[in-house]
Amino acid sequence: MSDLNWQELETNEQLQDLIKNSEEKPQLIFKHSTSCSISSMALNRFKNAWNKHNTDSVQVNYLDILRNRNISNEIANVFQIRHESPQLLLVKSGECIHDSSHLGISLDIVLSKVKS
Repeated sequence: MSDLNWQELETNEQLQDLIKNSEEKPQLIFKHSTSCSISSMALNRFKNAWNKHNTDSVQVNYLDILRNRNISNEIANVFQIRHESPQLLLVKSGECIHDSSHLGISLDIVLSKVKS
């Protein structure tokens, strides 16, 4: 995962920092289940798309939901969205402005929302 310069999301404090940092730079959260083949496929598709775009317009954060389910629950609570896995969320100016899951995860769509 180092090719994406992920920030691993492991604490509620990091989540609060992510929300604060989204005021300056949009933040992506990729929620991944390491035991799910669909999640692995979505992650690989995301990584391939990321390598093609080579963008620094967003910060990418990775959440292993099996190890950090409490943070996933907090994300659902804070942003009032249903937990899914895999799931990609775009946080901009403290708000989740986009979320997608499973094979609906598209970096092109997310990046178009970053620009708007």
